Amino acid sequence: MKKPVFGFLFLLIFLAALLVRIIDLDLRPMHHDEANQAVKFGSLLENGEYRYDRADHHGPTLYYLSLPIIRLLTGAKFADTGESGLRLIPALFGLGILLLLLLLRDALSDRGVILCAILTAISPLMVFYSRFYIQETLLVFFTVGALTAGWRYCRNPCAGWAVLTGFFTGMMYATKETCLIIFAALLGALILTRITHKRIPLATQESLHPTAKPSIKGFHLLAALSTALCIAILFYSSFFKNPAGPVDSVLAFKTYFVRAGDSGFHIHPWYYYLKMLAFSKYGSGPAWSEGLVLILALIGSTVSIRGKVPGSMSPVFLRFVFFYTLLTTAIFSLIPYKTPWNMLPFYSGLIILACAGGLSILDWFKIQPAGKPLLPRGSNKGQVLRVGVRLLLLAGIVNLGLQSVRANFKYYADNRNPYVYAHTVNDFKRLVERIRNIAALHPDQYDMRIKVITNPYDTWPLPWYLRKFRRVGYWQDVTSAGPLASVPLIAASLDKAETIRPVLKNGFQAEYYGLRPEVLMVIYIRQDLWQAFMKTRII
Repeated sequence: MKKPVFGFLFLLIFLAALLVRIIDLDLRPMHHDEANQAVKFGSLLENGEYRYDRADHHGPTLYYLSLPIIRLLTGAKFADTGESGLRLIPALFGLGILLLLLLLRDALSDRGVILCAILTAISPLMVFYSRFYIQETLLVFFTVGALTAGWRYCRNPCAGWAVLTGFFTGMMYATKETCLIIFAALLGALILTRITHKRIPLATQESLHPTAKPSIKGFHLLAALSTALCIAILFYSSFFKNPAGPVDSVLAFKTYFVRAGDSGFHIHPWYYYLKMLAFSKYGSGPAWSEGLVLILALIGSTVSIRGKVPGSMSPVFLRFVFFYTLLTTAIFSLIPYKTPWNMLPFYSGLIILACAGGLSILDWFKIQPAGKPLLPRGSNKGQVLRVGVRLLLLAGIVNLGLQSVRANFKYYADNRNPYVYAHTVNDFKRLVERIRNIAALHPDQYDMRIKVITNPYDTWPLPWYLRKFRRVGYWQDVTSAGPLASVPLIAASLDKAETIRPVLKNGFQAEYYGLRPEVLMVIYIRQDLWQAFMKTRII
């Protein structure tokens, strides 16, 4: 492919990926996990304080990497931050994955990079969680970065690529504890690739340079490990403000190992991820499927095992990606604890294999191994089949794009979307708006007292939405919340309503709002404020 054509196509794909990731970032209400991360970041933004919590929140990179962008956009006040600013961080890292693909042109070929970029740009799964303020998209970016830098080192063994590989590896560790699974899969893939490399046809081994089995120099390995260790210590120690942080990051693996096997809401069968990707349909909602990627990845896996890959793609690189994807998919599927965003580490591998599968299909209808056309170019039957295959592939890509638009701009908070997982419903925004309307009528406005009495799980995302209010308290039971009769507004989870109602008697107006599917919250508004509010609604 000529450079101007490649550059033009890649730019179009990049712009499409940019638009679908940054338009209307504040459209979807904050998920409770997003709100939890945002409040944690708020402490770092305003007070410069961050301490790694080995029981929750995951690694520190999300918070520290948010600092420069948020300060540039809204300054240093947490109350001034918004959903769009915070979600811009994962969106940018989602775009960064496409840029990393440019370093794999000799491994995937120009056509492979273009197809891989298209699938990455429009995949509903990749786009949806690139608009989500959690760690997963950053983890995938750093994983692809480590994979890419490692490949560049194999092509040109030098200290620079070794250090960059170590940098990305350290950032993976500083992002999320599930990196341990990825490290194990990468190591396993490396061992399996080196064991099986002799089975790759000799004619195709030329794609590796200088040999099909490059060695790692001891100094370079030490440089990579040292870089990774320094990165991990810097972030987990809060840049040397919390010396216990690096030790806590190691101790955290026990916490997450136990959680992975716990019973509860997040426990799903081993086929949960594959079923979701293959086909999903909930109630009266539309059908969802990333089956195109799965089918192409299956074909790509087959050609990577055989070593007869399309065009100038590297059989060794694809075989490594195959083993990595196989191991990560197996491990994440066997762990009982599952959430949809945990698919991202192995789904990125599926996309790379899918680009090999897509090119293989196109080549099957073009050239035989012996160099002869599979179907004579002049025959009508051959022309029809060639055009039909291309149209079928194009239709699959268009379908993925339409699903991505649907997932992110129509069903963005609808539980009929498979990627909407225990998400805050749109009705919750009405609750927040009601609180703001009442505060506008109170003499203290944002200093108005608000008491929140909920179970821990139903507290979120309220702290994010009440970030501008300066006198908010949170309790888990009515007794500890103290006197309630004079409080202007009380928010409570439905399980607390039975104990709150007798205490308040008739002095408050109750309103019910959705929090998550089949989960309600109630707010109690003092009668004088309720009457004042109702007067504003009289036409």
